[in-house]
Amino acid sequence: MILELDCGNSFIKWRVIDSSQVVVLAGGVVGSDEELISALRGVDGLALRNCRLVSVRSDDETRSLTARLRNAFGVHCVCAAPALHMGGVRNGYSEYQRLGLDRWLAVLGAYNIAHKPCLVLDLGTAVTSDLVTASGEHLGGFICPGMPLMRNQLRTHTRRIRYDDEAAEKALLDMAPGRSTVEAVERGCLLMLRGFVLAQVALAAEHLGEDFEVFLTGGDALLVRDVLPRARVLPDLVFAGLAIACPLR
Repeated sequence: MILELDCGNSFIKWRVIDSSQVVVLAGGVVGSDEELISALRGVDGLALRNCRLVSVRSDDETRSLTARLRNAFGVHCVCAAPALHMGGVRNGYSEYQRLGLDRWLAVLGAYNIAHKPCLVLDLGTAVTSDLVTASGEHLGGFICPGMPLMRNQLRTHTRRIRYDDEAAEKALLDMAPGRSTVEAVERGCLLMLRGFVLAQVALAAEHLGEDFEVFLTGGDALLVRDVLPRARVLPDLVFAGLAIACPLR
């Protein structure tokens, strides 16, 4: 069994796959190292052979997590690292080490799935967009606030905007003009998000030609799926790239 981890600033996405890397045996999202250890201990018949991970945390935080996994399960962890060229893709950043590893792995995964030009949209706390040519040349991309950042900025800087997550979720069941603050804010932010991704498709057509694949990943990917019916929604796209960056037997 192989443990795969995507360690973000706020959450850790995890999954356990069989050694043939075909079947996902267990997985989930946790908020701390302690929750991860507890979740893994709850997996029936867990017998980890290897672990690979991508982390945007500090080096000290990442070392602390890998040490805990080694102590708890006797497993060695391999960490993804920046690269100028890998898996047929050439990193497009002028300082390739500064491209976020989660973005880099999503690009690797998408290109190796599509084998053609592709647009990769990752919709999380922030929204990222990356373009890759048919020859695997990463052209760079864009970053903008995602739904969580947009709503939190409005909540923080506007005194009269106060509502909970449940109200926010209900507000997005319809896209009519908002008749309450929560409806106006949530629907307005979603329209901005959808406008961004549609602009990315137009840019991709300009830079990649008309025949390209669109990939959606990240926690809010489903919020824009209806305006991008041609897109492939792959929640585990980063893990597809992780397998390329950190091959294990």
